Amino acid sequence: MAIASAKPPTLAPRSDPRRPADVRPNTAGSLFQLLRDGQPRTRADLAAITGLARSTVAARIEDLLAAGLLAPTGEAASTGGRPPATFAFNPAARIVVAVDLGVSHARVAVTDLGGHVLAEDTFELAIADGPEPVLGRVVDVARALVREVGRPEADVVGMGVGLPGPVEHASGRPTSPPIMPGWDGYDVPGRLGEAFPIPILVDNDVNIMALGEHEAVWPDVDDLLYVKIATGIGAGIISDGTIQRGAQGAAGDLGHIAVPGGAEVPCRCGNFGCLEAIAGGPAVAAALREKGLEVASNAALVELVRSGNLEATLALRQAGREIGAVLATCVNLLNPSVIVIGGAVAEAGEHLLAGIREVVYTRSLPLATQHLRIVASRTAGRAGVLGAAAMVTQHVLSAEQINALVGD
Repeated sequence: MAIASAKPPTLAPRSDPRRPADVRPNTAGSLFQLLRDGQPRTRADLAAITGLARSTVAARIEDLLAAGLLAPTGEAASTGGRPPATFAFNPAARIVVAVDLGVSHARVAVTDLGGHVLAEDTFELAIADGPEPVLGRVVDVARALVREVGRPEADVVGMGVGLPGPVEHASGRPTSPPIMPGWDGYDVPGRLGEAFPIPILVDNDVNIMALGEHEAVWPDVDDLLYVKIATGIGAGIISDGTIQRGAQGAAGDLGHIAVPGGAEVPCRCGNFGCLEAIAGGPAVAAALREKGLEVASNAALVELVRSGNLEATLALRQAGREIGAVLATCVNLLNPSVIVIGGAVAEAGEHLLAGIREVVYTRSLPLATQHLRIVASRTAGRAGVLGAAAMVTQHVLSAEQINALVGD
């Protein structure tokens, strides 16, 4: 399954065969979209759904079987005569490399085409070291993981990468990232493509986290906000089922919105009173150090809260209130159904969420919060790699790419 590199498309909602626009596919690629849900179907089922002649459906099925994208799944119940064969999407056909890069850590995973993690590695890594050493390490870990799952590198159909800064999605190049010295304009797909000559899709880390949480936990929710609270604070916005990146890829940068009534604390962006400078993990840790507590990292902050330390608990709840003050505006503006709170600091649990909820439900319009849910991430730290994998599969398994693969 060799799919050529192409300009990364804007991610779109998954095809729904119940919609009128989707009910008459006439190519192998569009027929395949009906089978992406994994439900076994017969040739007759597909002919009835699409309105295509059975001979046309049979030819398309043979093309997809030859490409390995479909697999026989047995036989359907017979209504007389020989039981008809059934077919379904084969997610094991190829594999994807998914990369989630943070400020001080990285997670690399290998998944199948259904987004199931087959192997992964999490390790410390400083994004400030620059693109060459960071991406070199990513390549080494990715190759080791591919070997671990017992697959040849030729089976890797694409790589998805999340970076902790603004990204021009069409080119995959970081755009003026404030905490990534040496990365501005760097050709990330080109560097990784030297090792893996496959489609390399790159996006902001919070965007792919939003996509991962959406795909894995909230697939039926069209409007979702994912908020990452760690060294920085950012949001991934899914509206009408589609990620919103903005004109320069900077949509969702919550960390540099001024906190209403907040202290005039200087921020690394050059402004004062930014949410990140007041309520980000390092800001909370610094405030606690001034009170004599040993808080060297986000992990140490989380551990203090989990151990029941009162000062740390109160500080984190107040940080939640300040985050909630900014999110209240987002709720009024975007009207999401779900806000998912993730990131290293969010691992402290309900104290942070309680502060956020307290202010959001107080300051947002009643109509906007009528059915709003504010919840913790449910992907156990995997939102980034799940989203990176989904970004790749939405591209390489699109109707256009499948048609190119089978020559349709």
